[in-house]
Amino acid sequence: MGAIFPNDFLFEFVTLFVVLDPIATLPIFIAVTSGLNRRQSLLVAFYALGVSFLVLLFFIVAGQHLLNALEIPMASFQLTGSLVLLLFGLKMVLGKITEEATEAGSDGAGLLDRAIYPLAVPGIAGAGAMLTVVMLTDNKIRSLTEQAATTAILVLCLAILFVMFALSAAIFRVLGRPGVEIVSRVFGLILASIATTNLVVAIKISFGISAG
Repeated sequence: MGAIFPNDFLFEFVTLFVVLDPIATLPIFIAVTSGLNRRQSLLVAFYALGVSFLVLLFFIVAGQHLLNALEIPMASFQLTGSLVLLLFGLKMVLGKITEEATEAGSDGAGLLDRAIYPLAVPGIAGAGAMLTVVMLTDNKIRSLTEQAATTAILVLCLAILFVMFALSAAIFRVLGRPGVEIVSRVFGLILASIATTNLVVAIKISFGISAG
C-alpha cells in the first residue's frame, strides 16, 4: 500500500504548519491572555504548546496501535482523515475558525485552564492535526528514524508558533483583524488543496485503482 503523504521535509513541514493553523490561533491566544502581563501570556503560550505536543505525541506513538486494536484499516483512516482535513480547510476558507476563535475567549482563573481550552485543544491540536500526525507516521510504511524526523518537524512548527504568540500583539497590529482573516483563509485554501489531493489518492488505494 502506498503512502498518502510523501516522506519529504518541505511537504511535511508545510502540511503540519498549515494544519496547526498559527494565524487562526492568534486571535484565540490574544483572547485568552486578555488582562495578563507579558510573562503570564508567555506562560500560557508555553503551556498550550506543551499540552499540544503531548497530545500529538500520543497519536504519533499510539495512534497506529489504537487503529490496529479497533481493527480499522489505515486506508480507511487515511480516507476519513482526508475528508476531515478537507472540511477543516473549507471551514478556514469560510472564516468559521476565526469566528469561533473570537467567541472562544475565556476568563478562566488559571493560566493552565486558559492554555488548554480552547487554545491547545482544539485550537492547535485539533482533529485535523491529530489525524495528520498519524498519517505522517504510519508504522507500516515509516521507519522509526522517519517518525522521529516527523516529530522533530512537529517540534519545529510548535517552536515557530511560540515565537508568533510572543509577537502576537505586534502581528495583530500590523495585519489587523481583516489581515488575520485573509491570511487564515489562504492557509485554509492550501490545506483544502492538500486534503483534496490526499483524498483522491486514498480513494484510489481503497478501491485498488491504478494511480496512472
